[in-house]
Amino acid sequence: MKSFLIFSWLLLVLIYSSCSQTTGYEKINVKPAAILKDFKSWWNYTSTNIHLSLDFTAFDTASNIISKVSFLQLLRSGNYIPLQLSSKDSSLHYQLYNISSSVDNDVHKTIKELAEVGYTHYMMEGKELPGFNFTNLEGEVYNKETFKGKIVVLKCWFIHCQRCIEEMPALNELISHYKNRKDILFISLAFDSKEELKKFLANRTFNYTVVPDQQFYLKTKLKITSYPTHLVINKAGLISKVVDDEKELAMALKNEALK
Repeated sequence: MKSFLIFSWLLLVLIYSSCSQTTGYEKINVKPAAILKDFKSWWNYTSTNIHLSLDFTAFDTASNIISKVSFLQLLRSGNYIPLQLSSKDSSLHYQLYNISSSVDNDVHKTIKELAEVGYTHYMMEGKELPGFNFTNLEGEVYNKETFKGKIVVLKCWFIHCQRCIEEMPALNELISHYKNRKDILFISLAFDSKEELKKFLANRTFNYTVVPDQQFYLKTKLKITSYPTHLVINKAGLISKVVDDEKELAMALKNEALK
């Protein structure tokens, strides 16, 4: 009788475990139906919790670990959304959740766009920055020798990009945080001409080094399609991380600066 009770208890534990939304100790901490009730709900959740440009452990719909590339490729179909999983530490864990055709079409469309950008950015990691010879507004030149042995933070932007402007105060704070790190350079590559940038910056504080006339380089060499975009280049001259906003940049730079 005792053996039967133990067996029954173990069976119940197994059934419960298989029916709960778990991936080991990680557990889905939201109800998908709640965030998929409309586009606004999904977007509020996604913009706050999902950072496809950062490092994360990826799970498929069956809770199996998959590569980040496979995860992003599946997201590019527009048939899945990522859900954040709880974690015992600060690491990120995302699981795919299959969404039906009845979900707002804007969700399908937008997740495809986000995944495409995330995939493109991820595929840039580990590669050298394409040939360059930047000259900033003060006439100072930046090249491979200038970057040698330094962590380089590049901001890609243009004057008429509203998000590019709105994040400038946060970027100034980031520079201030690393003011004692002589091995970190903050450089921005802008579409606009020297004259336009000088006029624009006359009434704004932006502490990055500003390089004008970079539209061709950004579009054809780096193939940047969304703005702002930030690149972190490691001391070996390789692209370490490509991110979309100042919050992701702060996390990516912190990780690189600790190496």
